[in-house]
Amino acid sequence: MINKALSIVAVALLLVTVSCKKETSVVAEGNSDGKFATMSFDKTEHDFGTIDEGDKVETVFTFTNKGEADLLITDAKGSCGCTVPEYPKEPVKPGEKAKIRVSFSSIGKKGMQNKTVTLTANTKSGAEQLTIKASVTPDPNKVVDPKKPLTPEQLKQRELERQELRKKIIQKQGNK
Repeated sequence: MINKALSIVAVALLLVTVSCKKETSVVAEGNSDGKFATMSFDKTEHDFGTIDEGDKVETVFTFTNKGEADLLITDAKGSCGCTVPEYPKEPVKPGEKAKIRVSFSSIGKKGMQNKTVTLTANTKSGAEQLTIKASVTPDPNKVVDPKKPLTPEQLKQRELERQELRKKIIQKQGNK
C-alpha cells in the first residue's frame, strides 16, 4: 500500500518537473546561443483622442525584428478585457516586419483611459509593452442610476415630453 502511494507521488512529481521544464524551454528558445530577438516598433503608444462611450476603435503597431534570432511571441495580454491584442503566431525572422493589432472597446468607460498590452517574447527582457489611451465622452442617453434602468418605451416617452416642452416654450416666446 505504501509502495503504491510512493509510486503515485513519484509519477506526479515527474509530470510536474517535465511540464515545467517544457514551458521554460519555449520561452528561452532562440537565445540558448546568446542571440536574442529584438523588437523595434514604429510606435509604442497610440492616442485615439476623444471618442464616444460605446465606440470600438483599433490601431496597428508595426515592428521589425532587429535581433539575431527568430522572434517568437508566446502571449499578448491587455490590461483589461476591453483591450484585445492580435499578434503573429509564426516566428518573425531577423529583418522581417510584422504587425500587432490592438482593439479597444469603450463600452462602460468614461474619462481618460490608459491601457497596456504586454507581449511575452524571446527578447532579452522577455516582455515588451505597448500603450493605448483615449478620452471617452460619456453617453448622454445612458441611464445614470443602474438600479432603475429605463425601458425603450420610457426613453421614447421622455423624448416626447421634452419635445412637447420645447414646443410650449417656443409658443410662449412667439406670443411675447
